[in-house]
Amino acid sequence: MTDPTTTPAPFTVSDLATLEALFGAVGEASIRKEAPSLHPVYHRWLEAAPFAVLATSGPGGLDASPRGDPAPLVTVQDEHTLLLPERRGNNRIDSLRNILADPRVALLFMIPGVGETLRVNGRARISVDPALLQRLAMDGTPPKCVIVVHIETVLFQCARALQRSKLWTPPADDVRSTVPSAGAMLAALTDAAIDGEAYDRDLPERQRTTLY
Repeated sequence: MTDPTTTPAPFTVSDLATLEALFGAVGEASIRKEAPSLHPVYHRWLEAAPFAVLATSGPGGLDASPRGDPAPLVTVQDEHTLLLPERRGNNRIDSLRNILADPRVALLFMIPGVGETLRVNGRARISVDPALLQRLAMDGTPPKCVIVVHIETVLFQCARALQRSKLWTPPADDVRSTVPSAGAMLAALTDAAIDGEAYDRDLPERQRTTLY
């Protein structure tokens, strides 16, 4: 089987000059919105963000996974540092494994109802400082650890992607019936070794009691 990423194909863009010619010059606003640290206006934006996607890279490949809490999701330690609590999850720790091998991270923050998103690139380390864990406890439960992000760049992304996707538009009434449930996906992936109906039936209560 050929590798589509390395095998030449018709109409493939393979050099920077061709790529840049497709899009034209970068506008002044798109350049000037990028900052090397957390500007106060970006700090205000983060205060309202309850959700982010964390992207990492490691020997096993790439990972992008969701993080969520009541806003603000992250604590701003200072203009160069964000604190992201690692709450209870599925124990795969894909992101954390990657950070141990490669500290480079990217975060995409989102606020429900707001079209713009905020992007943060930086380098991370994993802390289990007891004082820090207690400081970021939720409902009396401290996080497993804290991802300390040293900011390298911050910029906001315009709203076009969310406008095109209508992400914040209420879904159709029948959307749940057309999208496979967690149990249905597990049953299909395990040839029914996992009872999907039982999984779905128990999931809401399990999530409620293990949220933190």
